[in-house]
Amino acid sequence: MGSRASTLLRDEELEEIKKETGFSHSQITRLYSRFTSLDKGENGTLSREDFQRIPELAINPLGDRIINAFFPEGEDQVNFRGFMRTLAHFRPIEDNEKSKDVNGPEPLNSRSNKLHCKEHDGSCL
Repeated sequence: MGSRASTLLRDEELEEIKKETGFSHSQITRLYSRFTSLDKGENGTLSREDFQRIPELAINPLGDRIINAFFPEGEDQVNFRGFMRTLAHFRPIEDNEKSKDVNGPEPLNSRSNKLHCKEHDGSCL
């Protein structure tokens, strides 16, 4: 399954996601494989129902809130890029990342981006 994921995910797209989210190449490839296994309609997107089929989310009292974090207001599908952007909010910041380019964009998982997300649409936990 890992080879399928790496062939369907273009190298340039993988690099863009890596830069945008901070996930490693292997993490992105593994998450892409998981994303495609959840995509029962094989259309490159996930629906709320796809997430609800995950047993751990189905029994989690916060499952609906976690699922809602993946869907901006009025959206009912999420593509892989959106999936990764949402997961990046939950990725911890490593010490070596804190000293990165101060002129570059702030990481998706920064404290201010997490607060910004909460204040504007409430879609993130």
